[in-house]
Amino acid sequence: MKKSVKINLVVMVIIAMTVGVLSIFFGGTAHDVLVYSEGRPWNYPKLIAPFDIPIEYDSVSAQKIKDSIDNNFAPIYNINEDRATRALKTIATSIDSMADVPLVTKRRINEAAEQVFENGIVDNATSNKISKGKIKAVRVINTQGNESQMVDALSLRSTVEAYSYIDSVAGLNLTPDADVSRLIHSCLVPNLEYDTLKSAAILDDDYKMALAPHGMKLTGERIIDYGEIVTAQKFALIKTYERMSAERNTYNVIRRISVFGNLVVIALLLIVMYLYIRIMHTKVYHSLRHIAFLFCFVFIFVLLVYVIAHLRSGLLYLIPFALVPIVVTVFFNVSLGFFTHMIVVLISSLVAPDPNDFVIMQFLAGVIALVSIKGLMQRSQLVVCAFFIFLCYSVTYVAQFIARNGAFDAFDWRVILYFAVNCIVLSFAYFGIFIVEKIFGFTSQVTLVELSDINNPVLRELSENCPGTFQHSLQVATLAGEAARQVGASELLVRAGALYHDIGKIDNPAFFTENQSGVNPHDVLMPEQSAGIVISHVTDGLQRAEKAKLPEVIKDLIAQHHGKSRTRYFYNMACKQSPTGSVDPSPYTYPGPNPQSKEAAILMMADACEAAVKSLAVPNEKNITDMVNKIVNSQVSDGLFSESPISFKDVATVKESLIKRLLTFYHTRVSYPEDVRPEPAAEVDPEEGSATTESSGQEE
Repeated sequence: MKKSVKINLVVMVIIAMTVGVLSIFFGGTAHDVLVYSEGRPWNYPKLIAPFDIPIEYDSVSAQKIKDSIDNNFAPIYNINEDRATRALKTIATSIDSMADVPLVTKRRINEAAEQVFENGIVDNATSNKISKGKIKAVRVINTQGNESQMVDALSLRSTVEAYSYIDSVAGLNLTPDADVSRLIHSCLVPNLEYDTLKSAAILDDDYKMALAPHGMKLTGERIIDYGEIVTAQKFALIKTYERMSAERNTYNVIRRISVFGNLVVIALLLIVMYLYIRIMHTKVYHSLRHIAFLFCFVFIFVLLVYVIAHLRSGLLYLIPFALVPIVVTVFFNVSLGFFTHMIVVLISSLVAPDPNDFVIMQFLAGVIALVSIKGLMQRSQLVVCAFFIFLCYSVTYVAQFIARNGAFDAFDWRVILYFAVNCIVLSFAYFGIFIVEKIFGFTSQVTLVELSDINNPVLRELSENCPGTFQHSLQVATLAGEAARQVGASELLVRAGALYHDIGKIDNPAFFTENQSGVNPHDVLMPEQSAGIVISHVTDGLQRAEKAKLPEVIKDLIAQHHGKSRTRYFYNMACKQSPTGSVDPSPYTYPGPNPQSKEAAILMMADACEAAVKSLAVPNEKNITDMVNKIVNSQVSDGLFSESPISFKDVATVKESLIKRLLTFYHTRVSYPEDVRPEPAAEVDPEEGSATTESSGQEE
């Protein structure tokens, strides 16, 4: 399977896995059952009206309105005219037959009875409510049931009150057991009957009319934001939303559509990230290890976000999102770090309490993180970075809260505590970087700085056993580091690689010129044997690097710093000694490979030029310039740089940098004339002479 096909397959699998796993958590963030209470903050993402929602009165206001309606409600009573007619006829007939009752009294009794029936006689329960002020008026419906009349409740009487009225008008002053009293009492019955059904229906209509919605939340309008206090009005609105969703049976449909849309957005964002890496960072794209790390890192981080959002969306502020650009930048570059950060932020915003505020806040935090840790080499940089991100979070959140609410009331101070915890976790990002290094075999800038410490056991052994090689490595590190900086390569990587590139010479220090002191072991060896010993310092170096557990990038520089070049001195010697003048070049060729990176190409140039210039009898500007041009041009013509991404312009820049730096290494000093003073030279103070020499050197 081709490497590109394998990379595409891995990316597609990770994207599918990300979308599939996150679909599970979207069910939780949609919140089948919303748990909230009046007077407490809303702990879910912003709630948007999926349809038009009427704004109804809250429970307290609704109860007040109902109480007011109840207090002023006029219940419905049906008039029973037949009952009144029969009662009046009975009273009139019975009274007429009583010879002992005066005619005037009879007339008064009849008139009073007609009056009380005309006004209305009600049952005792109604009479009690009227006396307590609970009923101020009633609506009386005629016999046909097609017309009602509002009657003052105080004009209505119970049977007892009706009898008292008749008694007072007629002036009877009779005992209760008198015939007239018993007659009147038996005939006084309620002629107004309470209509329960009609009263309830009219009362319900009054409720509906008075409690009709007093506004409308239109589709797409905000119902409540995360962190907002659930007021009585908001509580009523949310209840209406839930009721209408249940009635319409649209909640599950809306949720499924919403989840599907979110998953499509996530997939598109991951695909855009893949295309960005493929187009803008081809070196990263062609490394299966790099591309797998980036997408796995995004998947794990986003999964953590969704798990926490599933528990409670407000806890997202505890997650150190700035860790994403820091980690990616440490192992790759700033542009890829920022782009990956924004992909993670955009995916996470789908479950954030307030997506707009969330994206703005994390964007600013990401920029501050990248500015703060550019060239991360010290742990203190992370602490400073965390502090500035804390300030950014706090100021941005407060500003957004004020802009949204127009006041500082109901501010949740717990969020500031979340920011503090977030930044404390961020300040320990070294642990995450260390874990990534061990799992994926990456090398951070921090590790390169640590490797550049000359007290490292391998370098200390090199300085003790091969002092000449050690000095050569230090000078090559200086040359290569400066050249790398000029062409935009990794200065830290090439410096560290230069310090370790010749550690293979530790096993045979005397076979290398820089470590010899008068005796050359090659004088007694055949050219092929000498070439084998010299070439072996590359393989020996790789073995030592493996034993010392040096990073792969350092091993690559050790293997590539000679590429597939030849040991020209011993090869030419063998050609001269051969009768035919022709020799198989294989034993005299380094195993390679040729430089695969800018850093390896720069190290090859710096290594060869430093060693060659050191052999010059007169290291003046012309000779150094000619030697550097000769060495580098020969390497170019031999095709040693054909596999590295270094350009001709870069090669020219590196040559200029090497010449400039080598001139500072091998500059000549002004010769002092012999002392013509009569004082003997032995009496000159050595320290003074040293100071004079140093001064003259500065004048040069």
